[in-house]
Amino acid sequence: MQRFTLPRDLYHGKGALEALKNFEGRRAMICVGGGSMKRFGFLDKAEAYLKEAGMEVELFEGIEPDPSVETVMKGAAAMEKFKPDWIVAIGGGSPIDAAKAMWIKYEYPDITFEDMCKVFGIPKLRKKAHFCAISSTSGTATEVTAFSIITDYEKGIKYPIADFEITPDVAIVDPELAETMPQKLVAHTGMDAMTHAIEAYVSTANSDFTDPLALHAIEMIQHDLIDSYNGDMAKRDAMHNAQCLAGMAFSNALLGIVHSMAHKTGAAFADYGAHIIHGAANAMYLPKVIAFNAKDETAKKRYGVIADFMKLGGETLDEKVALLIQYLRKMNDDLNIPHCIKNYRPDSYPAEQGFVPEEVFLERLPEIAANAILDACTGSNPRQPSQEEMEKLLKCCYYDTEVDF
Repeated sequence: MQRFTLPRDLYHGKGALEALKNFEGRRAMICVGGGSMKRFGFLDKAEAYLKEAGMEVELFEGIEPDPSVETVMKGAAAMEKFKPDWIVAIGGGSPIDAAKAMWIKYEYPDITFEDMCKVFGIPKLRKKAHFCAISSTSGTATEVTAFSIITDYEKGIKYPIADFEITPDVAIVDPELAETMPQKLVAHTGMDAMTHAIEAYVSTANSDFTDPLALHAIEMIQHDLIDSYNGDMAKRDAMHNAQCLAGMAFSNALLGIVHSMAHKTGAAFADYGAHIIHGAANAMYLPKVIAFNAKDETAKKRYGVIADFMKLGGETLDEKVALLIQYLRKMNDDLNIPHCIKNYRPDSYPAEQGFVPEEVFLERLPEIAANAILDACTGSNPRQPSQEEMEKLLKCCYYDTEVDF
């Protein structure tokens, strides 16, 4: 038996933020990140709509990119004090992910972070509050997913929390928020969405319910991402829908080792002054993982279906897989994303020499590989890598060398 779970209500299209006017409750806590939602007036709008619905509103502001365990605990403490019956998270993936984890801790004050990370092991939520997610970026799709990514900075590891309980009750997909994204964010979130759709389609948990969502998302991203990056706002609006469809697919079909590797390399070199941004990591690793997974016949056929759906040509399955890899690498070029860690600058742009020194990468490689294998996303990857294979694959992602194993 498989399960397919989405938010009960999804409001989409320009002006969808107004749906907040019709919420029923006494108190709402709005969780928000840095300042863009405030700067562009969306935070004020959300607060005004909730007050119009007759609610008392409190803000929890300043959730950082790659939110920490500490921020989660602080937010949960603020909720415990204010006692909201609605948690409304607005912004990119970070504030929404953080708010999901805060929600768990608010409902169950005694739960530990380790307990939260037990895959599909969270007790029933909604005893104290319901959850609404309003996304401002077109990539993570956390507004419709059963996932949250929280960083333990002491360990330098990103942990996925995975449970259908944290699927939001309401998702608001209003493209006006996404039009405010800076160009670099359009690139990274767009390739994150492409990775979600491709990994969901080849995942061992794919189904008749997830396949159409994944394929349509891939088609839309192929059609719209580069133009969105170059400033076409109609395409930017379309991408906000595409990433949400990809999210619906992967929340139910799960992901694969592109994400496992991105989670475990993201903060692994933070002591050298930068993170490998999640969407950029996915973009760099995706072509390598396709080459690795395509050694599995079932996965190879599914990559072939994707290539056909994208009208890339090719007679044999091997040709189709090669053309898919080539196409994705060209997308990275068009989006100014490097092809490997060695060429990844601290600002995420390509360079001859990136910020991660070779000797540091090689020294940390065994531990990163072991952590990636243990990641929640590895179980649904079509080909299960050994420690040796994961190390070799990560080396290909460092040097941009061919995957021939």
